[in-house]
Amino acid sequence: MKILKTTCWTIICLALLAGCGKGFLDRAPQGLYTENTYPYPGGSGPYDQFIFAGYDALRSYDVTVFPFIASACIRSDDSDKGSTPSDGPEALQMDNFTITASNGMCNALWAGHYNLINKCNIVLWQIQKDPNPGTPQAAKIQAEAEAKFLRGYGYFMLVRLFGRVPLIDKVFDDPAAQSNVPQSQPDAIYALIESDLRFAAENLPLSWDARFIGRATKGAANGLLAKVYLTEKKWAQAKDAANAVITSLQYDLSTPYTKIFGEDGENSKESLFEVQATATLSELRKNGSQYASVQSVRGTGIWNLGWGFNTPSTLLEAAYESGDPRKSRTILYAGGTSVYGEAVPAGLPNPMYNHKVLSNPAMRSSLLDNFSYWMNVRLLRYADVVLMYAEAANETGDAPEALAKLEMVRQRARAGNPAILPKVTTTDQQQLRDAIRHERRIELALEHERFFDLVRWGIAASVMQAAGKNFIAGKHELLPIPQTQIDISKGVLTQNFGY
Repeated sequence: MKILKTTCWTIICLALLAGCGKGFLDRAPQGLYTENTYPYPGGSGPYDQFIFAGYDALRSYDVTVFPFIASACIRSDDSDKGSTPSDGPEALQMDNFTITASNGMCNALWAGHYNLINKCNIVLWQIQKDPNPGTPQAAKIQAEAEAKFLRGYGYFMLVRLFGRVPLIDKVFDDPAAQSNVPQSQPDAIYALIESDLRFAAENLPLSWDARFIGRATKGAANGLLAKVYLTEKKWAQAKDAANAVITSLQYDLSTPYTKIFGEDGENSKESLFEVQATATLSELRKNGSQYASVQSVRGTGIWNLGWGFNTPSTLLEAAYESGDPRKSRTILYAGGTSVYGEAVPAGLPNPMYNHKVLSNPAMRSSLLDNFSYWMNVRLLRYADVVLMYAEAANETGDAPEALAKLEMVRQRARAGNPAILPKVTTTDQQQLRDAIRHERRIELALEHERFFDLVRWGIAASVMQAAGKNFIAGKHELLPIPQTQIDISKGVLTQNFGY
């Protein structure tokens, strides 16, 4: 089973980040593995080369970079396109809800997530056809769980982005046949997602050896499953799944909000799942992600840090309660000061930027690179899970539990200052619902949750129209099916309503 390909080395090294921090001197050197030092059987399993291909797909531009940011953040009322007026016309379509079926970002999201799903299906196929009778059953089950977690994530993104999508859960003998699979209704897609994530939650480990930091865990599967259940309004199941994370005692809110998003906050007790990225002087970008640079400050000289997209909106800026420290860690002001004490130039193309993706200047200096490809992508945080539990508890009539979990997040946010962020005490269900929704908006600002939250709460149209967006109810909750994919399918795929 040791079919070791060149691309495998990149993915293996991506998984091997030692410790919770990511100091320059602590980085795992790239390309160290040979057939003699590959960590099976003492480290992991015989299917790793196929599983790592799935993790590699997560880092791709199409899955967690610009199209992802545009669809999950720029479409919301918390973000603007940013950059310069003429830059990023397809992102501008997302921002203004003038999206067409020819939008390249829509096609990238479709193709990227199906690439991820195909990698997962290959893992399952490899397990099924494994000719080695000596392969331990436990190794097979663990690999299946890991693949199903990644596949569940891929389909959860697709169904929220496009609604009806083809359900492809196997490897086709004729790859071209995959393009002719008709769309399934969302209920069928959600059934597969639930099945995949339940299997993953039952069979993934609580944690991995430090060599494999970043691989999916039981907590990641339960946390994602809680979000799936919330989206389906299955409140009791969502509460149970979130509670499984909380009672696992693997995670907590001890990491200060100011630290979570920097290099030294990666893979902390706050993190359930994040896409791993790394860089060295000899390999700056191949093993990293463009996620941070797409959103970082667009300036000159030492402030030429990226493209400047996904800027905070004035609506988000106004939503913070007085004195909330999370505001300064989320919004980086032109002419202000960064979390690292840097003086930010006043004359930048945008007045505000996403502070959460700003890299440490010491890392930029050490790696002689401004574009931050070493920054991980946080896909699921513990505070998100705690707030999901609070929401589900409130919807099931358990106000005391909802209040207790809401207070956990607000207490961390206060950073020891009792004069701010007063404790929420209302037991009125609607008032508490509003308080929890507000807390999600602030705690998870610019972290790919706001648009999907608005849609699942059923208030996307009213909120986006109030924000001055061209949002049409019943249409813009979903993206158009890419015309490229309809053409490839020879008309088997059909367009979403209104496009």
